[in-house]
Amino acid sequence: MAQEPPAQDLMNYEAMAQDALRGVVRTALLRAGAPGGLPGAHHFYLTFKTGAAGVEGPEELLSRYPDEMTIVLQHQFWDLEVGEQDFGVTLKFGGRPQSLVVPYAALTRFYDPSVQFLLQFDAEAAPEPQPAQKPATPGPAAVEDAEAGAPNVVSLDHFRKK
Repeated sequence: MAQEPPAQDLMNYEAMAQDALRGVVRTALLRAGAPGGLPGAHHFYLTFKTGAAGVEGPEELLSRYPDEMTIVLQHQFWDLEVGEQDFGVTLKFGGRPQSLVVPYAALTRFYDPSVQFLLQFDAEAAPEPQPAQKPATPGPAAVEDAEAGAPNVVSLDHFRKK
């Protein structure tokens, strides 16, 4: 008796799950932007593809991170604007305030080390970096992960059929 091939996922559940988890990030950012800011010891490491569609920021900043960049929302961030498709924030880089706009689709990681909560995403494909660009350096999230121990990882692999 021949086995039937697995059914094709015409519902695209993987993409729906990714969108739902990005909604968790949006809700966390909304809470961070509410009066009083981040509660308790909560703070966020957000890693995103700098070349993804819709990412906006100073060219000299984004070009230093041609693949991914990690930003930290903790004590000093301003003008946090949380939209349906993206968020905007002002942070200091080299002592100068710089504004960024990041679509949720560009996110690859969201990490709150205060409770070791980690979400990982498949971001939109970014264009290949130009050979003349400086390679990306590891963001602060990599250091935090090593110091904090094993975070609670929410991975979609758990829900996939084997």
